[in-house]
Amino acid sequence: MSTSLLPTPLYDQQLHFEGETEFYRGKVRDVHKMDDGRLLMVASDRISAFDVVLPRPIPFKGQVLNQLAAHMLEAVSDLVPIWLENTPDPNVAVGKRCDPIRLEMVIRAHLTGHAWRTYRNGDRVLCGVSMPDGMREHDAFPEPIITPATKAEEGHDEDISEADILSQGIVSEALYREMERVTRALFSRGQQLASDRGLILVDTKYEFGLYEGELMLMDEVHTPDSSRYFYADGFMSRQEQGLPQAQLSKEFVREWLIDGGFMGQEGQSIPEMTDAFVNLVSDRYIALYEQVTGRSFVRSQDPDTVGRIQSNVASWRQGL
Repeated sequence: MSTSLLPTPLYDQQLHFEGETEFYRGKVRDVHKMDDGRLLMVASDRISAFDVVLPRPIPFKGQVLNQLAAHMLEAVSDLVPIWLENTPDPNVAVGKRCDPIRLEMVIRAHLTGHAWRTYRNGDRVLCGVSMPDGMREHDAFPEPIITPATKAEEGHDEDISEADILSQGIVSEALYREMERVTRALFSRGQQLASDRGLILVDTKYEFGLYEGELMLMDEVHTPDSSRYFYADGFMSRQEQGLPQAQLSKEFVREWLIDGGFMGQEGQSIPEMTDAFVNLVSDRYIALYEQVTGRSFVRSQDPDTVGRIQSNVASWRQGL
């Protein structure tokens, strides 16, 4: 297909909708507060790593993220109330406006990514949780560990222990225990869903809020931006031979950045994102969607992405 006929990627375009009262731009999503109390989120094609938005958009990434998030939210909606109510466009989700809890509930089943980098440096405690000696990269923990992070408005999220969460009064102990319980239930469901598709859910994060005083699951779940997957087939063999694991996640983007000398630190420069690399990332996102859902990904054909979104949202509002 001619590149000129592809949908225009969403990067820094400013969208406005009838009934919008406030706007906030996140690393990946643009958030619109609506006059009916709902939240409207537009999943852009921006990609972030090390809490930095990279300079080029990834075609179809927003559509993948939004549709996979909707699929996965529905798959866990019996475990905890979810914020999502509707997806009027491939890149748009609409739902309840929660009061966000400024924590990410990160849960890890394997010594991978940030946990491995911490372990490799000689540390055996992450967010107040002890990690056993003698582990290799990607080995499974005896049981999944929860390693929370504070949710920063800007800049880097920060690791935090349960003890510090409670001592700082970020949430009450009763609420934290409920978040912990739900996190483990969600992760168990995610592991089962992944196993059914020949995958291993390695680690992920969940974000919660309160809606009318009730704990509610916000944002995305089990997507490539929030989760890491390994292929189950050959996992043990690769571990025994000390070979890299085949991953479905954006960890390869982080590894590409690290190889190029970038880890989000001051004075570091992002390596050049070539067309070939951008297309590779797009293909990886689409492959993950198809692997996780068992569905074929249908690429939007409308080259005017902004016009399509605004038209679809307007039609949805008229139907309310």
